[in-house]
Amino acid sequence: MYPLKLISPLKDYIWGGTKLKEEFNKQTDLSKVAESWQLSCHKDGSSVIANGEFAGKTLPEYIEANGRGVLGSDCDSFENFPILIKLIDAKDNLSVQVHPNNDYALRVEGEYGKTEMWYIVDCEPGATLLYGFQHEISKEEFAERIANNTLLEVTNAVEVHKGDCFFIEAGTLHAIGKGILIAEIQQNSNTTYRIYDYGRVGNDGKPRELHVEKAKDVTALVPPTRPTKPQGDPVDCGGYVSTLLSTCEYFTVHALDVKTGAALSVDDKSFHSLMCLSGSFTFESAHGDLTIEKGDSVFLPAGYGAYTVKGTGELIVTTV
Repeated sequence: MYPLKLISPLKDYIWGGTKLKEEFNKQTDLSKVAESWQLSCHKDGSSVIANGEFAGKTLPEYIEANGRGVLGSDCDSFENFPILIKLIDAKDNLSVQVHPNNDYALRVEGEYGKTEMWYIVDCEPGATLLYGFQHEISKEEFAERIANNTLLEVTNAVEVHKGDCFFIEAGTLHAIGKGILIAEIQQNSNTTYRIYDYGRVGNDGKPRELHVEKAKDVTALVPPTRPTKPQGDPVDCGGYVSTLLSTCEYFTVHALDVKTGAALSVDDKSFHSLMCLSGSFTFESAHGDLTIEKGDSVFLPAGYGAYTVKGTGELIVTTV
């Protein structure tokens, strides 16, 4: 048992920018990096272990070798690894899209659905994103507005600020706007239904595929009900301030604003995922030490026990 530093799969989608390369130390020959999959056991890209006995192995290979006990008892109810964590750099607008719930996704796509949360890491002044509808609309109006390209007239545009938090339940219409960098914690799924894509073409020069009929099946045609702020208030823990960003049946996410250090512990219920958004830290524990820099992610298996991070900066700590 030791702390696993992870190497992230990188995605060069057409709307991506260069901040993840320039500011988050992502080493790649790609000209742009739209997404860094900070913690992933997905078939479309799995995290690779950078250190120790399992260096060069994927995170799924580590779990297979050590058994599902490394995930913790709270993961027993999930058939597969439950979550996927990303950093997303939107230099341009993402498509207007929606994700299905578990029942629909399993039946139609053969994988689980996607409920997710967004934490605004940084944004340009005046940047906006799309979050649900301004008011409830009918299925007939939804179909008509998709057909005549007036859908954006009834969607809910929200100006964002650093530190905002959005809970995107499966079925919620959404789109990240240009000039936004987010941390996304989601179910372990890569199923997305595009509804509107601004007439763009992909790297192959052809219009990107839309999934209008499936989107009609799964979209909740109502305004969002959750506020766009963290779910909990900041709590001074001495040496760091902890804020509950979001919790649901799939994940619990805290932001740690570390002033000098944080003493934490991993019990048998869930692994810990640490993601560094700013600053640098020394990680100390009975099982091994690490240096953690901006852009790094670390996986700690369930039952790891006590550990300490010392330094100044912001960490995202995710459990199941």
